Amino acid sequence: MLGLKLPTDPRWINIVELNIEEILTDHAYCEQKAASTAISLIVSFPEFTELVQEMISLVKEEISHFKMVHDKIIERGWIMGRDRKDEYVLQIRTFFPKGGSRETQLVHRLLYAALIEARSCERFRLLSVSLKEPELREFYRKLMVSEANHYTMFLAFARKYGDRNEVDQKWQELLAFEAEVMKELGNKETIHG
Repeated sequence: MLGLKLPTDPRWINIVELNIEEILTDHAYCEQKAASTAISLIVSFPEFTELVQEMISLVKEEISHFKMVHDKIIERGWIMGRDRKDEYVLQIRTFFPKGGSRETQLVHRLLYAALIEARSCERFRLLSVSLKEPELREFYRKLMVSEANHYTMFLAFARKYGDRNEVDQKWQELLAFEAEVMKELGNKETIHG
């Protein structure tokens, strides 16, 4: 369903199990960044009313997810660590050239967002079936469903605002690029890397 060309190496879960505090901190920042992305789309493309309405809802949902993750950190007696660079996102965002029409820029940003949500969904699924802790497995199962909805929403908006054939071609090319990026990642206690 997600279309990802390279699944996460199942051994990634072993790294996560040894670093739950780190994965929760990274996850919390991912939720903050997702909310920021939605706000940025509102600010950058206010004339796309339907998109703006959906992004308003998304900001609320992503901030509520941040709170849920932050609460998990607090429940365990931990303090959220500092943010660190997301190598996955930094590499993915180099794929499309800068510039172009506003619609092209919008489509590219929507495709990036769809891909990030798809990879998050895939990782959350892995966490929901592989973590030893039942409470965390259930936590990630619920979040996985949200990520899948976000992925499909962003992809649908890209197809709505761009030429469908061109968008689908760009999507396939982006998926192939992402698979190459993933060959170098998957060995850290981060949601994407």
